[in-house]
Amino acid sequence: MFDFTEEELNRYSRHILLKDVGVEGQEKIKNAKVLVVGAGGLGSPVILYLAAAGIGTIGIIDGDVVDISNLQRQVIHTTADINRYKAESAKEKAEKINPHVKVVIYKDFLRAENALDIIKDYDFVVDGTDNFPVKFLINDACVMAGKPFSHGGILRFDGQTFTHKPGCACYRCIFNAPPPKDLVPTCSQAGVLGAIAGMLGTIQAAEVLKYFTGAGELLTDKLLTFNAKTMDFRKINVHRRDNCPICGKKPTITELIDYEQAACDLTNH
Repeated sequence: MFDFTEEELNRYSRHILLKDVGVEGQEKIKNAKVLVVGAGGLGSPVILYLAAAGIGTIGIIDGDVVDISNLQRQVIHTTADINRYKAESAKEKAEKINPHVKVVIYKDFLRAENALDIIKDYDFVVDGTDNFPVKFLINDACVMAGKPFSHGGILRFDGQTFTHKPGCACYRCIFNAPPPKDLVPTCSQAGVLGAIAGMLGTIQAAEVLKYFTGAGELLTDKLLTFNAKTMDFRKINVHRRDNCPICGKKPTITELIDYEQAACDLTNH
């Protein structure tokens, strides 16, 4: 029995028309619970499209406030939102797009001490951060909890993403450990073309919707990279490593770790 009002059927009609989605797929979307870590460059398009699509519950965790330098790429926020918590600003926009969506916010950063407790209530996690320590934390927490997630990373003119499900390659299978502090710059240090965030974030949102509806093929065991200067896209096959320290046959990582990160990383997701 499908629980949609006439207004909802009209709202989601273009999804329902798709034979790979239909009413059944839209119901799965409505029942889904997705956590977005970071309401910045990547999180902005992810949250906007998931809200528009009708994801039933969207969790947003971000302890940062909106800065004027964010507005070049973090399109969910406006000039009037400067100095507001990003999570509050993002919640407001998501609810304006779709009043049927429940938005839960955490005005905090994801840390080793709270990660497992927060993600346990969600079916899928989206990595919308721009620093390696939190990316590894998201990976490790999701692997430990058996949660699928979408990885995303952008810098300058480049983007990369893949999707993890239990049994598939995780972030550590590809990038074994975080690089030394300050070895690799962040967006706040090296710059980023604003539209890159939208390009990658919408891909991540599509992966979420494909996961719940079963439409198409996910980016599991594949790393998708692109360069906006040339518009070259490339898919690289990756594999789960038996000796991966978190998802391998004999895991050596048994608890979550907060790796050291530069202070600027914390305020520019």
